[in-house]
Amino acid sequence: MSCMQFFIKRLCCLFLLLGANTYGSTLLILGDSLSAGYGIDPEKGWVNLLREDLKPQHNVINGSISGDTSGGGLSRLPLLIEKYNPDFVILELGGNDGLRGQPLRLMKSNLAKMINLCFQSSATPILFGMRIPPNYGRRYTEAFAKVYAQLAEETKTVLIPFELEELAITPGMIQQDGLHPTEQAQPIIKSAVSKVVFPLLVN
Repeated sequence: MSCMQFFIKRLCCLFLLLGANTYGSTLLILGDSLSAGYGIDPEKGWVNLLREDLKPQHNVINGSISGDTSGGGLSRLPLLIEKYNPDFVILELGGNDGLRGQPLRLMKSNLAKMINLCFQSSATPILFGMRIPPNYGRRYTEAFAKVYAQLAEETKTVLIPFELEELAITPGMIQQDGLHPTEQAQPIIKSAVSKVVFPLLVN
């Protein structure tokens, strides 16, 4: 191999290495079934749709697990931060806490601790507002929804408002279990997230 061929080969390897590891930002999504794509092909889920929109400038990591609670997310977040060193973390958790009727003060405390973990690691937390079905009682469901706005204000955290009410009354948007969005609903969820996330990524 000539010196010129060796130089070209090394230069190509360098470009490939830089291309594989250079991203504008790394976005970690820590959530439950809504983000994990429960009941649908995960490739058609809103997280993957967001990933496709952000490639190749940004890296999207999905750390979501169906059925996860705020407590489960709190226990998993330190390792995920250590592994991926994210610039942004979307916290899409709390829905299962509400569906299980868990104390809202505990859910709020867990979410607050996750937000603090993000700030301590120099990651920007983004709180995904949640709602639960009205059959849990007006007092509990209203108090549940308010947790997210209160926590966002108290911790100066960016909030993704819950704007998915129409899915519940639109045919074809909710699976037969009455809880989880269908594949058809995923672009709508992605759009709601994108409106908040995209401006952060370009600043």
